[in-house]
Amino acid sequence: MDSRSDETEEKPKSSEVTESNLKGMGSIRENDMLASASTKDMLFRADQIDLKSLDVQLEKHLSRAWSRNVEPNRPKEPWEIDLAKLEIKNLIARGTYGTVYHGTYDDQDVAVKLLDWGEDDMVTSTELASLRASFRQEVAVWYKLDHPNVTSFIGASMGTSNLKIPEKTSSDGPTDQLPSKACCVVVEFLTGGTLKGLLYKNRRKKLPFKVVIRLAMDLARGLSYLHSKKIVHRDVKAENMLLDANRNLKIADFGVARVEAQNPKDMTGETGTLGYMAPEVLQGKPYNRKCDVYSFGVCLWETYCCDLPYPFLSFSEVSSAVVRHNLRPEIPRCCPSSLANIMRKCWDANPDKRPEMDEVVKLLEAIDTTKGGGMIPEDQPTGCFCFGQIRGPAMNPSGGSDHHILFFGQKGGPE
Repeated sequence: MDSRSDETEEKPKSSEVTESNLKGMGSIRENDMLASASTKDMLFRADQIDLKSLDVQLEKHLSRAWSRNVEPNRPKEPWEIDLAKLEIKNLIARGTYGTVYHGTYDDQDVAVKLLDWGEDDMVTSTELASLRASFRQEVAVWYKLDHPNVTSFIGASMGTSNLKIPEKTSSDGPTDQLPSKACCVVVEFLTGGTLKGLLYKNRRKKLPFKVVIRLAMDLARGLSYLHSKKIVHRDVKAENMLLDANRNLKIADFGVARVEAQNPKDMTGETGTLGYMAPEVLQGKPYNRKCDVYSFGVCLWETYCCDLPYPFLSFSEVSSAVVRHNLRPEIPRCCPSSLANIMRKCWDANPDKRPEMDEVVKLLEAIDTTKGGGMIPEDQPTGCFCFGQIRGPAMNPSGGSDHHILFFGQKGGPE
């Protein structure tokens, strides 16, 4: 009896515990369901989300993933810069292959070119990998260049870390949404502006003959050095020539430069700027360093004349006339024959007949500039009888140019 009564007294307790346990279990199941729902549906209170923290964490995750997937355990190249020492400041110019900024690197004034290869869904991953591989190979060559007429190369970044790109500039508004992991090239910053800017300023008075020859020799020596290192610039023009404070010329913008191929057939395509492009380049034929010699001839004419080679001609007209009708810039009658002959040799239609750049240097050094003054006499305030309507590079006084209005003015015919 006693034992049965004890058992009956304990049952309610047991049932109470069971009910309590059931409630507890129900509570646990409910929590699991809520947790499951939250992970599936990602429902959060908006006012409790720290978006800034999420952005930071996501960026770190993507950065680690990008580095692992694209270039796992890649050793640092000797030419790679320390991005912690790089500060990008104001915008200088925009070009076809990138954007140039003024900045500082390790307390030195530098020009920073951010390369834009269409990384934001404009090219495939395979194409991008190929571009980066070529970039690494060619930067390794540029890094070793050392010549007074070639802009000093400081280093580059392969785009494995974020760049601190200014969101706005004082005059140009937002940047063009360049990728924060863009590859970049860092070179010395020169204060004298571009050769194009100098020519624009002197479009009426022209440059003294001795200044023309000195600038031409600087360019010829720089190109001769590049060719000796098997480098073809492929975009020789006044805009890509920089001047230091003493007006010494240095070749810049290696955005489309490349190491000369052993097989000329490996170098094809319309690369460069119309008006400076050799006939073989315009036709898409194989070419070599002699395309730079052709461009030099046009640049030499432009430096002497402070003018544009084919005014009033459209792109298609220039391309067709250069290839089919041997159109070249019109050489003024006042141009010394020694200089005119160099121009004609350099822009010969046959690349094999064009001189090497070291030969051009010797031809320029042989020119006597002691008798030359300005192209226009001091007592003649405007114009020169050799030039018709006064013209000049299609650009603004600050040195920027518009590639879409490169040619205007009076039509010129072949020499």
